[in-house]
Amino acid sequence: MRIHITYTGGTIGMVNSPHGLAPGADMLGWLHGLLDGTQIGTDEVSYTELDPLIDSSCATPDSWQAIIDDLRSHRNDADAFVVLHGTDTMSYSSAAVSYALTGFGKPIVFTGSQYPLGMVETDATANVTGALNAVISGRAHGVSLFFGHHLIAGNRVSKVSSWAFEGFDAPSAGLLAQTGAPWHWESYEGRGEGWYDPLPYARHDVAVIDMAPGITAARLDAMLTPRPEAVLIRAYGVGNVPCTEPGLTDVLAKVLDEGVPVVVASQCQQATVLLGHYEAGDAIARAGAVGTGDMTLEAAYAKIVFLLSQGLTGKDLAAWIPRSIAGEITV
Repeated sequence: MRIHITYTGGTIGMVNSPHGLAPGADMLGWLHGLLDGTQIGTDEVSYTELDPLIDSSCATPDSWQAIIDDLRSHRNDADAFVVLHGTDTMSYSSAAVSYALTGFGKPIVFTGSQYPLGMVETDATANVTGALNAVISGRAHGVSLFFGHHLIAGNRVSKVSSWAFEGFDAPSAGLLAQTGAPWHWESYEGRGEGWYDPLPYARHDVAVIDMAPGITAARLDAMLTPRPEAVLIRAYGVGNVPCTEPGLTDVLAKVLDEGVPVVVASQCQQATVLLGHYEAGDAIARAGAVGTGDMTLEAAYAKIVFLLSQGLTGKDLAAWIPRSIAGEITV
């Protein structure tokens, strides 16, 4: 099996510098050493290193597109793909890639590590070999993420710990597989409508705002002035906002009336947003806000940027939020 590896940056390949950890490891040499003597020959592996390498906390939609462009350019040269990525925004990138490559037809597995590969306590070896095992298994499909002995759908995953080796989880969808001798695989029906010939990602002005006890209408309005292209509200529970706070829901209604889509997610890691289930979410539902269902925040944000990049706005964008493009939401 031919495998292509795209190295984007991240902790996995960092070394100590006077200003903290920075890219600098011999990633290709390390990979060759890792594969030596295994069933995957180095002659079966191609490799790309993004230039410049990206600390994932500095990633943008342009970074997502750079990954997509590299994967597309090697599609005919490989049977499966592994993306080495920093952990901070890996779940955003894996979701973004899943929307753009619904018709790719070959498995793509993201992975990274909590410790650099040059440290004796590193988790890089286990994660990279796990990702490689996933792609050669023949059972991985679409875009997924391997980390800490778990394989998870790439648009159903969130980073849940900055230090634990099991640093990622799928709070609403569960695992695709768990390592062992042999691996334990779960059935998964993560299908979507797909997207034919998508336009490239571009930066868009999406405001992400957390509800918090005591937030006022004046503060919310100030945060939405000037108006962004879309709003992603992280509300309470199943999509509740402080409806008794004078004027607060009126601010969101006015934003919606001006043609700006308002998408409501939950601050709970495990939740299904049901706008209107409580009075506290009914007013914004009647005004035209749309909930994210059981999508992760990362999947919802990447989806909004994807839809804006396709030229959708207002109600046209909002209509796609509850529809599945790549299995990111339970319909």
